[in-house]
Amino acid sequence: MLKTRLLLVAGSAVVIYLLFQLPKSVVENEASVSGPGDSVSSHIQSHAQPPEEVRIRIGQLRAQLSGSTEKEKNAIFADSLADLYRLSNRFDSAAWFAGESAKLSNGPESWMKAGDLYYQAYSIEMDQEKQRTYALRAQEYYAMILEKDPHNLEVKTKAAMTYMSTATPMKGIALLREVLAEDPKHELALFNMGMLSVQSGQFERATDWLNQLVRINPSHIQGQLLLGIALLNDGKRAAAKEQLEKVKKMDRDPAIQATVDSYLKDLK
Repeated sequence: MLKTRLLLVAGSAVVIYLLFQLPKSVVENEASVSGPGDSVSSHIQSHAQPPEEVRIRIGQLRAQLSGSTEKEKNAIFADSLADLYRLSNRFDSAAWFAGESAKLSNGPESWMKAGDLYYQAYSIEMDQEKQRTYALRAQEYYAMILEKDPHNLEVKTKAAMTYMSTATPMKGIALLREVLAEDPKHELALFNMGMLSVQSGQFERATDWLNQLVRINPSHIQGQLLLGIALLNDGKRAAAKEQLEKVKKMDRDPAIQATVDSYLKDLK
């Protein structure tokens, strides 16, 4: 079943990996956050080194960033560092540098990049204090975007999920409902509602949300798999088996096959 922190990655590239690693019992939220250091050097030193192949380029860009006083160039250097850390799956470092770039360029595109990277860092962070901080920083950038474009439903959906590890999770639910009121076919919002329903043990409600999703997009593999998991947890063994076998036929990826097989074993 689902760890709460996995609910946050719906719609990101990370979701495919994480969804297929799901444990089989719903647990309480284990995650939340604090931010990076106040300087480039203190931030870098607080994290493990990235892969060797990008270290040289990172070193060059850090030197350029430290040695330059030109605002435009520094925005480019920080943005490039964010990209290198993102490619290394170091989303915390990537988010920090994207935030530095956003301070300098100060526009919707840079806000979106920083918000999304903090969202990804939040999604996979295990430490509660760090997760909370990443969530708040993602919220700040998303709020800036929504102030200019209140009908950006993708951003509103992601912002909603950042409330799930805070003291006001119902604010996130309210935002998701706002999205679905405006667009009842919004796939990410439907998927997130399905995940939240599974996490809270409302398996019948989860199947309702997820059935809506897969009717809209039958090829939504994450939704199809989560629907099978919801049915299994709801005690609908025959329907769960049929659904999971359907997922096996939809995608031959070894990770998907192994994950589905692990659930099918529970049905024997």
